[in-house]
Amino acid sequence: MTVHGHTGVPETDLVLAVARALRRSAGDGLAALDLTPHEARALRAVAGHGHGGGRGPGRHAPDGELQPAPDAEAQSAPDGAPSPAPRLADIAAALRIAPRSATEVIDRLQDRGLVQRRPSATDRRAVEVVPTPEGRAVLVEVERVWRTSAEAFLAPLDRDERTTLADLLRRLLPEDPRP
Repeated sequence: MTVHGHTGVPETDLVLAVARALRRSAGDGLAALDLTPHEARALRAVAGHGHGGGRGPGRHAPDGELQPAPDAEAQSAPDGAPSPAPRLADIAAALRIAPRSATEVIDRLQDRGLVQRRPSATDRRAVEVVPTPEGRAVLVEVERVWRTSAEAFLAPLDRDERTTLADLLRRLLPEDPRP
């Protein structure tokens, strides 16, 4: 059987190949924003920290419209209390990378003026990372790039096939799926 030019590829290799192709597709759009996919994911992690799941920063509303990431100070925990901005360790955990790697990517985003470090309001020894207004604006564009890339990539599938694909992929995810 031939699938997209591959013969006899195991299912896991096929899933990885699809993920790489989608990442390459989005990577072209992100390059126009002078971001790598890794930097874009880090920016999402900074802006989306503490949203408590559901339709958070940079996600789509029920009507399909993209919602920009809110200011980090405006985020709240599920109990309604203000949610602290993420620390580098939180970002590293969200991205599943080493803290040193998180530091490097946050340094690059800070050099571009997309994030800033600030002292924690709750722990004076800690430093939090928050998106700047420019970072939030870029994040809206990042989400547009990813949405457009995904739509183009999934165009060969009809609505029912997309639903089936999403259902199957969700079944394969662990309890704590992260971006």
